[in-house]
Amino acid sequence: MPWVFNEPLVTLTHEDTVARSKQLWEAEDLGGMTEDNNRLPVPVVVLVLLTIATAFLTTIPLWGQRPTAAIYVDYIKAMDTPEIQSILETQGDDAAMKRIVEINKDSPLKAQQGRHPVSMDDLRVIKPQIEEIMKLPDVDLKDYTVVGPLVKIANFEGNYRPNGKRVRQQPWWDKGFTIDLFYLTMFFLGVTITVKRLPPYHWQPRHHDSDPRHGDRRHNV
Repeated sequence: MPWVFNEPLVTLTHEDTVARSKQLWEAEDLGGMTEDNNRLPVPVVVLVLLTIATAFLTTIPLWGQRPTAAIYVDYIKAMDTPEIQSILETQGDDAAMKRIVEINKDSPLKAQQGRHPVSMDDLRVIKPQIEEIMKLPDVDLKDYTVVGPLVKIANFEGNYRPNGKRVRQQPWWDKGFTIDLFYLTMFFLGVTITVKRLPPYHWQPRHHDSDPRHGDRRHNV
């Protein structure tokens, strides 16, 4: 089953294979249900592309974004305030966590806090780790990723800062979109190859239109 690349937008299949496919297509009526060899309508193609573009635009930068230690610094600072301590003693963790979120409703990191919510128990686990990191000189908490109960240096390697330390922050273009683009590319490439292994779209099967059992079926032109 050789491949032919001289007209890739017409067919990727050798003439002998195309001929056998045509013969099979003409002979098979799928129990009386026949299929033509029409192209996918252009409006449908445009709609698919528009859907993909809209999905990407509406999820930037949510898709694949990892939580950093910087998101929870204000939460941790609020934990030790008399107000939160009082709520913890009288109303419990849920009420205290709700109040912490309310206190930080105008935070510049509000969007990321909403995407990566935590419980009071979560804060208790990561609090000592973040406080230890904050003691380091010239530290940027955006370089640290919260992975479950652990706060670890992010596995990214960006440019060097003036102080010699490397930026360890997730690039804007690598928040799930890279792998998404890879899978989309493979999907469309696979579909295109599958379709182009069929006979060219300008050929239409007649489905035995001369056979009275099939009625009057004329091929499209």
